[in-house]
Amino acid sequence: MVMPKSNYQVEFEINASRKMLYPYIYTASGLSLWIADDVTVNEDKVFNFIWDNEDHKARMVSHRVNHFVKFEYLPETDEDEDDPAYFELRIEINELTQTVFLHITDYIDFDDEEEWYDLWDGMMHNLKEIVGG
Repeated sequence: MVMPKSNYQVEFEINASRKMLYPYIYTASGLSLWIADDVTVNEDKVFNFIWDNEDHKARMVSHRVNHFVKFEYLPETDEDEDDPAYFELRIEINELTQTVFLHITDYIDFDDEEEWYDLWDGMMHNLKEIVGG
């Protein structure tokens, strides 16, 4: 049975500038420091996110310097071809307070929202330790 994908979204406040944060969401070396056990990118620009010794291959399908990046997982089934899983990391600034947020959108087949949040919360904890935010 194929589990339907869900669209999860969350924002985390982070004490860092757009320019400081962007390399951590855009480069394999930056991502590998906080989002996965390791992240590599091959000559075809396919990123390999490694979690618990499992490969999850994704292609960067869009980005805007110092603003956002979107990764789409490579399809593993026919359903994935028509409805690919993805995640997007967007750096947003509250214009009034100048507070910086990392807005995460994750479109995946995951059925436990609390567990999903805990995963991202842990990854954001790692990122905040790195950038001092």
